[in-house]
Amino acid sequence: MRPRTPRPVWSTVLAVVAATALTATAAAAAPVHPHLAPPSTAVDAPDIPLANVKAHLTQLQSIANANGGNRAHGRPGYLASVNYLRSQLDAVGYTTTVQSFTYAGATGYNLLAEWPAGDPDAVVLTGAHLDSVTSGPGINDNGSGSAAILEVALAVPSSGFTPDKRLRFAWWGAEELGLRGSRHYVNNLSGAERDRIKQYLNFDMVASPNAGYFVYDGDDSDGVGAGPGPEGSAEIEQTIQAYYTSIGVTTQGTDFDGRSDYGPFIAVGIPAGGTFTGAEGIKSSAQAALWGGTAGQAFDSCYHRSCDTTANVNDTALDRNADAIAYTVWELAQTSPPGDTIWSDTFETATGWVVDPAGTDTATTGAWERGDPATTSSSGTTLQLGTTVSGSFDLVTGAAAGSSAGSHDVDGGVTTIQSPAVSLPSTGALTLSFSWYLAHLSNATSADYLRVRVVGSSTVTALSVTGTASNRAGSWQLASTDISSLSGQTVQILIDVADASNPSLVEAAVDDVRITQS
Repeated sequence: MRPRTPRPVWSTVLAVVAATALTATAAAAAPVHPHLAPPSTAVDAPDIPLANVKAHLTQLQSIANANGGNRAHGRPGYLASVNYLRSQLDAVGYTTTVQSFTYAGATGYNLLAEWPAGDPDAVVLTGAHLDSVTSGPGINDNGSGSAAILEVALAVPSSGFTPDKRLRFAWWGAEELGLRGSRHYVNNLSGAERDRIKQYLNFDMVASPNAGYFVYDGDDSDGVGAGPGPEGSAEIEQTIQAYYTSIGVTTQGTDFDGRSDYGPFIAVGIPAGGTFTGAEGIKSSAQAALWGGTAGQAFDSCYHRSCDTTANVNDTALDRNADAIAYTVWELAQTSPPGDTIWSDTFETATGWVVDPAGTDTATTGAWERGDPATTSSSGTTLQLGTTVSGSFDLVTGAAAGSSAGSHDVDGGVTTIQSPAVSLPSTGALTLSFSWYLAHLSNATSADYLRVRVVGSSTVTALSVTGTASNRAGSWQLASTDISSLSGQTVQILIDVADASNPSLVEAAVDDVRITQS
């Protein structure tokens, strides 16, 4: 990842593609509830073996050791890194291309690898920069991202996956000198070639030793910095968040701030997203309490230093990110519909949801309602989102903003809302999916929660998220669960949220609820 420099918002950059681009800062993740099954894809992504990813890092370290201690642009260690990756990809049937460019009097190289299956007019492009700085071997920055996407690419043929879209993987040169390789690639695409790239996924520093779990803020739900990415970026963000939710890890957003290779893609309107585990930014006490590590220290204290070696890798972060990459690639590459829609609600019209159906709710403010939400925030933490997933309305706890963030938040206990009755078919696999968020301040406890259940003759819990003692900003996420055990029954969806301990500005929302049959 290149050093931090001020950048304009992406919409301004559209007019100056050849000038400068955009990428990410820092934020984090941690367990928030028991593990859930990830939202189903038509073909499930494989588990990416950590040992294989680390073996690639060992090779990159050896290359640096043999070539002056680095893998930098214009140095022999960089070309040796390209040749190593290319040999791995050629051996399993990828079509590889090395694109050369010149910067600062030296020849640089981008490595492109395309899997010969899927729609060539609908490309999912996954990239990472391969170069290091001259001062070190660059194993976290960015051998980690390069090795992770390499192993994901190798898993395509080994798993027998046949994507609907075309899969392309890229390793960029001279990122550390100003995104030179990715800018060269994008600037030399024709208009038709740009249109074929439907999503760009970027992975830069995914194994920081004092790791956070950051996802690029495609929908600008954090309201920080550069604004949202091009249309489609929110889908990438939500897909990555869905994976982390499934393993019990919450993520924090990070701004498109111009520090990595998504910048040139955003500048020409290509949707982008990805993950990041932190660079020279300092981990706060709240972040350390949320997901471990050491407060007051950098996410990567060896950032751009000679100590960025194979000893500078957080195995847990690397393993989680490699699996998140695979999940996201598999999910975005499949375009087959998930099944026939049995029932859905976007809340743009009233459909008969009932608040406090059992007459037992205890919340004194912030009751569920179908509403057009206003944004609320406190001390820099966005709580209630003023943007919905689709349209203008969602189910939300007290839609109005009021005179302060505490005017219409959930207070005093539980608020519940129940759907109209839904008749489920007796055949096929049935899936409930929806978007959601839970937000609160740092005085929340595990007694605070958001829960979604499907109730028939038995009950299926689709989501159960509890509070933690840290600020949790509102951020739309996806959830999906199998409800086939309720086949043939008439069911209702029951959603409840509680501020059950200290008043902690709890806010929640649900949108785009759908039941499908496949």
